[in-house]
Amino acid sequence: MAAAGHPISSVGIGVPGLFDYATGEIIFFTNLPGPWEGFPLRTRIAESLGTSTTLINDARAFTLAEATLGAGRGCRTLACLTLGTGVGGGLIIDRKLHFGAYGVAGEIGHQTLDPEGPLCGCGNPGCMEALTRPPVIARQAGKETFEEVLVGFDRGEPSCIDALDNAMRHLAVGLANIITIIGPERIVIGGGVAEAGERLLQPLRAEVRRRVTLVPPEAISIVAAELGPYAGAVGAALSSQGSVVGDAEFLHGEIPSATRRRGVPAP
Repeated sequence: MAAAGHPISSVGIGVPGLFDYATGEIIFFTNLPGPWEGFPLRTRIAESLGTSTTLINDARAFTLAEATLGAGRGCRTLACLTLGTGVGGGLIIDRKLHFGAYGVAGEIGHQTLDPEGPLCGCGNPGCMEALTRPPVIARQAGKETFEEVLVGFDRGEPSCIDALDNAMRHLAVGLANIITIIGPERIVIGGGVAEAGERLLQPLRAEVRRRVTLVPPEAISIVAAELGPYAGAVGAALSSQGSVVGDAEFLHGEIPSATRRRGVPAP
């Protein structure tokens, strides 16, 4: 872009896991193998490009993009969920991307749905991610890919129907929890479920509405994402402009992240 007459003022990088906001070092990538722990990603990118660089979790980047330019625009309170290799999420509260006290708020995929369930990549048993991510659905259906599960579902194959029904039930429990606790105006879903369209979103809405008793069913809005596979990149770019994020102190390393506070006794 600089060569085309548009100088680069800042860079935003979406990463699939947790990092230390103060140092820009990677803590862990749940579903991306490799020697990432402690890797100084932000410093390496900033030094290579010679410009200000911001890191943001990829699901939070997706949330920021959909809230600003996509299916969640105009919402004061919003929850977003991505179903891909993993299950990520993000929250918009009072029109700001919400990081919480430790910088990890919005990890919808890592809420516990089954205490005795399968081990998640984060180390906790029974997370939503461990029960609903597309590769798990494919394995339960006896297929190689999630796309094959959708084909089998359309053909009426019992294994595919059962695998998707099971995943939708778990997903509905998690979303019902979010609605009860956070009260979002809308829930935006991206990734495999969004690509499947109404054939899966419709039964998901019905199950969520059945489980939420404190909110009028007609007020619960669950919609597909609008920005497609580039939402994360768009959100990462937006994150480099702190005023758009709102709660930007975390991104600038001004508030200690979870790694800095882990192990510190409660006051």
